[in-house]
Amino acid sequence: MKKILIAFVITLLSSASAFAAGQAHTNVGCGLGTMIFQNKADNSIILQAFQATTNGTSGSQTFGITSGTSECQQPSKIAQNEKLNQFVRANMDNLAKEIAMGKGETLDTFVEMLGVKGAEGDAFKTKLQANFSSIFTSDKIVMAEVIDNAVAVNNN
Repeated sequence: MKKILIAFVITLLSSASAFAAGQAHTNVGCGLGTMIFQNKADNSIILQAFQATTNGTSGSQTFGITSGTSECQQPSKIAQNEKLNQFVRANMDNLAKEIAMGKGETLDTFVEMLGVKGAEGDAFKTKLQANFSSIFTSDKIVMAEVIDNAVAVNNN
C-alpha cells in the first residue's frame, strides 16, 4: 500500500510540475523569489512554494508592484499619479498663479493630468479659480494637499 501511495504522489508531483512549467510567474506573481527561481529546469510545486514564500517574506513583491521592478508591472494609475505628483511639485508656483487667473499652460496640463477633458475641463478651470482659497489653503501647503483639494473641488 505504501508503494502505491508513493507512486501516486510522485506521479501527481511530476504531472503538476510539467503543467506548472509555464505557469510559475502566473501562480506566484512577481518579486525576488520569482527572479531567483524562474529559470530552473524543474519548476515544481516545491519550487513555486519557494518562489511564493520568498516573494511574500522579502517584501519585494509589494515594492516591485509599486515601483515597477522585480519583473512586476506597475499599475498605470500609480505611474500616472506619480507623474502628476512630480508635475505639481515642479510647478507649484505657476499652478497657483494660473488657477488664480483661471487660465494658462500649466493649468491646462494639470487639468488634463487629472483626466478632465473638453468642455468639462473649461468648467473645471472656472471652478478651480472660484475655489482658489480652498485649494491653496496656506503658504506652506504641500503638493499632495493641492492635488487632493483640487479633486475635492471637482467632486463638489
